[in-house]
Amino acid sequence: MAAPQQSPQPARVGRRPGPASTRLAVLAAARARFAADGYAGTTIRRVATDAGVDPSQVMQFFGSKDGLFAAAMEIPASATERFDTAFQGPSERLGERVVRAYLEAWEGPAAESEPLMAMLRGAVVNEQAGTQLREFIESRLAHGMAGRGRDATLRAGLAATMMVGVVVGRRMVGVPTLVDADIDELVGVMGPAIQELLEGRYN
Repeated sequence: MAAPQQSPQPARVGRRPGPASTRLAVLAAARARFAADGYAGTTIRRVATDAGVDPSQVMQFFGSKDGLFAAAMEIPASATERFDTAFQGPSERLGERVVRAYLEAWEGPAAESEPLMAMLRGAVVNEQAGTQLREFIESRLAHGMAGRGRDATLRAGLAATMMVGVVVGRRMVGVPTLVDADIDELVGVMGPAIQELLEGRYN
């Protein structure tokens, strides 16, 4: 008697990505695309292509390019910690530490620098991005400047403007002397000026 034939087993297939993993893939693609192309040059379709999903899925998750931008610009904890720890240590080296923290954050590992660069590029053409960038910078410096005088917030804002200007010159405009300088050189030149602002020596 012939043995009964067994019905063929269905082929094993990989587990389909769930909504959470798909959303994370879209966010990662969006951060890289915004950092590379800026807000104006980024499209939902290009982000979807980078993430390997349909554009309708991107719209389903975030509703619009503005919504995608807002979600993608979440600043990593490592950047926040870098800025905060710059205010720890001897006061006489504060300016150097703050300058180094800002430059290394904007020019460091992609996971940290890409969201910041995307915010910086987006701030030029998008009001929401500009607000996000200002609030982020001011909150970090104001946190570190707590208790440093009645005009500490203003001094912190001026210092942040100077440092962001250097990042723009190096990474966006491409000013040759700034591009050619290494971080140590910039820290050496900018450190004393930032020191005076943060300590309020002009008073």
